[in-house]
Amino acid sequence: MRNRSLLATAAAMAVVSGLLLPTTAATAEPVTGIAAVQEHLRELQRIAEANGGNRAVGQPGYKASLDYVKAQLDAAGFTTQVQEFNDLGVITYNLLAETPGGDANRVVMFGAHLDSVSRGPGINDNGTGAAAILQAALDYAGSGATPKNKLRFAFWGAEEEGLVGSTHYVRTLPDAERQKIVAYLNFDMVGSPNAGYFTYDGDDSDGEGAGPGPEGSAQIEKLLNDALAAAGVQTEGTDFDGRSDYGPFIEAGIPAGGTFTGAEQVKTAEQAQKWGGQAGEAFDPCYHRACDTVDNVDTRALDRNLQAIAEAVKVYAEQFPQP
Repeated sequence: MRNRSLLATAAAMAVVSGLLLPTTAATAEPVTGIAAVQEHLRELQRIAEANGGNRAVGQPGYKASLDYVKAQLDAAGFTTQVQEFNDLGVITYNLLAETPGGDANRVVMFGAHLDSVSRGPGINDNGTGAAAILQAALDYAGSGATPKNKLRFAFWGAEEEGLVGSTHYVRTLPDAERQKIVAYLNFDMVGSPNAGYFTYDGDDSDGEGAGPGPEGSAQIEKLLNDALAAAGVQTEGTDFDGRSDYGPFIEAGIPAGGTFTGAEQVKTAEQAQKWGGQAGEAFDPCYHRACDTVDNVDTRALDRNLQAIAEAVKVYAEQFPQP
């Protein structure tokens, strides 16, 4: 998730990167769910360590991260596209992956930024969001289901530089293609160590901030609230404040939503009573710092968010938000 200061300015899925449980070849099964997400995060950490300690745009760690994610999706049968752009004066990339089935005139998108800041490996921000939507996509493909709607998973570049990748994508889409996108769900920082449980306030029910999202956003919020409730946690609304990649989609009038576990903001006493953790401390004390490593992730929060994402993938494979 970008800082507020920036608002102004290959191999088969079952074997890639050692994704097998310790078992015999005869009974080996692909790792799924939260265990696989944790392995993705460990791989992103290894990539950062091998490339100057980060996965920032314009640095080799970012491209290596994209190559890793792409290999997973290619092996699972997704149709992938690398979108190259140089809006910042350096070449960088978005990665898009679509289900082979589904109505191409009704596209539901799930997105997360893949880049880190230059000061650290960016494992919570936003390895968690990227790894979670990656695994939700792989698990859906592994189920053998054929979606009614086209599912498109996006891994954005240069979010930390001002939502550059997602903005480039939306602005360069032909109008006819943009109109086919019926919903966009964004996941940015979903494993904060002092976690909160926020969903984007699609109906502006708190009466504050930037107002509601485009029609259909309230249904996305409700679905995610219900899914997190089923995972055992009560949510709070958070405003569409322009800090992540939902921004360009909202501007284009596309229904949007997503989840978030908190960044540099301080957890209140009421929130600590509801969710646990430490009142008076940041949701993520390592936000945009070198200590944002695999040790900076609350696995329980990450698992709950993964469950919500997987439920949204399953639901929106068959339907899409209505006003």
